[in-house]
Amino acid sequence: MADTAQDKAAEAAGSGPGDGGKPQRSVRTVMFALMIAMLLAMLDNMIVGTAMPTIVGELGGLEHLSWVVTSYTLATAASTPIWGKLGDLYGRKGVFLLSIVIFLIGSVTSGMAQDMGQLIGFRAVQGLGAGGLMVGVMAIIGDLVPPRERGRYQGMMAGIMAVAMIGGPLVGGTITDHLGWRWSFYINLPLGAVALAMVTAVLHLPRKPRSTARIDYLGAALLTVGITAIVLVTTWGGTEYAWTSAVIMELSAIGIASLVGFLFVEARAAEPIMPLHIFRSRNFSLMAVIGFFTGFVMFGAVLFLPLFQQSVQGASATNSGLLLLPMLGAMLVVSMIAGRITTSTGRYRLFPIAGSALMITGLFLLATMDTGTSRFTSGVYMAVLGAGMGFLMQITMLVAQNSVEMKDMGVASSGATLFRTLGSSFGVAVMGALFTGRVEDEMAARGGAEATAGSAQLDAASLAKLPDALREAYEYAVASGTHAAFLVGGSVAVVALVASFFVKEVPLRGAGPAAPAAPAADGTPGKVTERV
Repeated sequence: MADTAQDKAAEAAGSGPGDGGKPQRSVRTVMFALMIAMLLAMLDNMIVGTAMPTIVGELGGLEHLSWVVTSYTLATAASTPIWGKLGDLYGRKGVFLLSIVIFLIGSVTSGMAQDMGQLIGFRAVQGLGAGGLMVGVMAIIGDLVPPRERGRYQGMMAGIMAVAMIGGPLVGGTITDHLGWRWSFYINLPLGAVALAMVTAVLHLPRKPRSTARIDYLGAALLTVGITAIVLVTTWGGTEYAWTSAVIMELSAIGIASLVGFLFVEARAAEPIMPLHIFRSRNFSLMAVIGFFTGFVMFGAVLFLPLFQQSVQGASATNSGLLLLPMLGAMLVVSMIAGRITTSTGRYRLFPIAGSALMITGLFLLATMDTGTSRFTSGVYMAVLGAGMGFLMQITMLVAQNSVEMKDMGVASSGATLFRTLGSSFGVAVMGALFTGRVEDEMAARGGAEATAGSAQLDAASLAKLPDALREAYEYAVASGTHAAFLVGGSVAVVALVASFFVKEVPLRGAGPAAPAAPAADGTPGKVTERV
């Protein structure tokens, strides 16, 4: 039975029913190693983003700048489901270690790049490894710690995210200024080496018989093409190309056709990359929807909040990570509280509802900001949004994993991660298009047509050089663009709130009291999935 497999995994790492569910030192050590690996994946983009102006200055290729980020994002998103399935088929530990090695190879070669083309290619290799890092961490935690006990570690995972978002820009700026931009990639080596050594030494999962099933190559290829096309549409639409251009239309058609073909192939594959039966679980499907819109909102907020505070409130760009502290601090505290309650009671249905409601409230509050809004007021609004996301960030993964059988833990983890990634891609695209359009319209109306060109991309140095009247116009335009972006974000997030009301309180697997295995469709005990 699935519960037995999970108990064996926990006992192998030093925790299990035999000790009352209290994690032993070896489990904490494994979790520490996994958190380092998670930090690798989350910290990278934050550090590299700060170093990009210096990189362009040395390597040139300004016209290809966006591809440094896009190639990484594409490789991460496209490889995520494949990594999850490989872990299910061939064992979690070996596949996870391979993803760390690939990520480190991509880091070293990116640091050695001699031109922009090489950097873009090596960043794709790095993204390929990053896709396995996040999925591997989540799936191993799913194997190691029963859902009922996993709330203990929610604060740790939320804390890693906060460290990456706050510390990334600061570390990136320091490294670039004192060691050079290449060390923004080389810094991954010591962290990766520690993660490799610790995971190899302390992670002991039950040995998994080698699968003889054929890899679903056709399904993997169709899914990769479909995801790539979608990410390119959301990345290029409204920036590189007009939304109605032939390129965007063709990419959209390719993406839709590939995903339709993927569904057709998965329904018939012996060992599909993403088994469609996991979507028969009401809770898994709902968590995919909620995760999508959480990603939509979160990454839009991370993009526009520092821009608003720098452009309108006069904050320093050097400390851009600290500007998010009210949001990230609230997210961390609430995530810890929700995790503890989940562990002690086994109940979680209220959290998606409360989280979605707070997220919507925070977004509409942020939409009211204007040129007169103080930093304290905006900080309070950010804290409301952060509290909402604190209820949602880890609960969505927890419930998604609890909704499938243990043999599908990898694809459940990768599926939940993929939907959040796609949500962030759509969020940045939609909110970014609205923001840019509003800024350019307001600048044209207030500053004249000559002030419109490039107005949505003004940096702090350029802003300081503007005449007072034009700078005031730009501040008003940014406030107006932020209003439009958050207003749409809040409206879209209503879908997550509606979905959360349909979540079913299926008991969490685990060693805590009143935590029986989730019932099957026929009501018999011991099964893991719930079906509707």
